[in-house]
Amino acid sequence: MAKIDMGRARFKIQRRLGVELPGLGKAGALERKPYGPGQHGMQRKKLSDYTIRLLEKQKVMFHYGLRETQLRTYVHKSKKIKTASWVDTMIVTLESRLDNVVFRLNWAPSIPAARQMVSHKHILVNGKVTNVPGYVLKVGDVIEITDTGAKSGNYLQAKTRPRISSIPACLNKQTVGEKEKATLVAKPLPEDIPFAFEKRLVIEWYWKIK
Repeated sequence: MAKIDMGRARFKIQRRLGVELPGLGKAGALERKPYGPGQHGMQRKKLSDYTIRLLEKQKVMFHYGLRETQLRTYVHKSKKIKTASWVDTMIVTLESRLDNVVFRLNWAPSIPAARQMVSHKHILVNGKVTNVPGYVLKVGDVIEITDTGAKSGNYLQAKTRPRISSIPACLNKQTVGEKEKATLVAKPLPEDIPFAFEKRLVIEWYWKIK
């Protein structure tokens, strides 16, 4: 029953935000009901500037499975790096997280499932168990799945019904024997984020953070 409730919650999140978030692992939310949840979901209403910025920020937060405090930390760190766009810097970092890479390799059906696999020590980085979902991979790092991980329900589900059919060009995936491994051959690109969002609105939401 808990799984059903969680699935419904993920549908409602995507319908409220008006976008499919692959990281939640639930496809078809907008196809089933292309409007917001609740009895007033079909009514069109004008959103305030505050709400528009809030929803845009929440797209990033919910897709990557972050709490507000975690996202604010990424914003703070990204702003300290002198680049043309701190939002691009943040997205590159989030796309480099181990749980996200496991998901993008189609080794897990969602980012929460990928996080579980990492926490349960089903993933190796450079031959060593790494059970920190937020570990940020570097170019040249090699990611492998353990024998136990390759037999897990999350992995088998992802292989049967991959949430995203293609993987980013920054990842080079190979099959060794009966198992898969991958190398991060380049930094992810900001464009690798698998859903549409307005960077400007996220910048405006967090403009006070130094």
